Amino acid sequence: MNNSSMREIDERTNLASNSMFELLLFRLGEAPGSGRREMFGINVFKVREILVMPEITEMANSPPSVMGVANIRGQMITVINLPKLVGCNPTKGLGILLVTEFARTTQAFAVEEVNEIVRLEWKHVLSAEGSGGGLVTSIARLDGAAENTRLAQVLDVEQILRDVFPMDHLAVPDGSKVPQVHLPPGSVILAADDSAVARLMIEQGLKAMGVPFIMTKSGQEAWNRLQALSAEAVSEGKTIRDKVALVLTDLEMPEMDGFTLTRTIKQDPRFKGLPVVIHSSLTGSTNESHVKSVGADAYVAKFVAEELASTLLGVLNR
Repeated sequence: MNNSSMREIDERTNLASNSMFELLLFRLGEAPGSGRREMFGINVFKVREILVMPEITEMANSPPSVMGVANIRGQMITVINLPKLVGCNPTKGLGILLVTEFARTTQAFAVEEVNEIVRLEWKHVLSAEGSGGGLVTSIARLDGAAENTRLAQVLDVEQILRDVFPMDHLAVPDGSKVPQVHLPPGSVILAADDSAVARLMIEQGLKAMGVPFIMTKSGQEAWNRLQALSAEAVSEGKTIRDKVALVLTDLEMPEMDGFTLTRTIKQDPRFKGLPVVIHSSLTGSTNESHVKSVGADAYVAKFVAEELASTLLGVLNR
């Protein structure tokens, strides 16, 4: 591993240990209705590089929001028109390309302009669930708890990719054989993910494995649920392991991220021996090293149901 990779791991570990992350802010043009140029964001760790718009080759029969492909360092990468998907009008044109690595795929998003990178605590990122905007998972308060703080909409890349390429994002493709996972009687898997489409795919995958589960929408909700189940277990003369066989968590979540959830579980004597598996679209060896540093029992990249099943079996059978 080279020095830059080691520095990257150290930097991510330092950020995560303080429940922080970095958000790349960009604009997509004028919003429909208001005409305002709203700010959007994506986790920096998903972004491989930022380029001035290269030449794009249009592809026959591509979805309406796909501009074509760009040849970037010898790799043909699909370019998605992000303003078109979100419904914004880029008055300055599409001048910038964000090349992202996400859930085993590489794709590029055309945006109007890139503004800055901000460092935020996860507690200043609030869930956008139920507030409209199906392509947004959360709202980031860019100036912390300050009144009249600037806001940025954090995009749900999982939802975007599934909308653009639905056949590439099936939880359990036709004909796939998903191993069955047997939990101790009466116990469940407690899962947490802030993306609605990711939750749907996880639910489909766990159902195909024959696994009972409780699904939550954030690390904070999972932590609250775990504590309630622990109190219930104590009142029945049982342990938490009689109720919960394993915790399955995403990394990027508003209020409490997956790193913080994992560390909080592992440091609490009530949950000694409770396995935690991190299930994330932030792929790569740096993330796997980082996952070990917070005490998780395993890491699996989204989303292949067979791989998730074999990871769960490996952890449960230890």
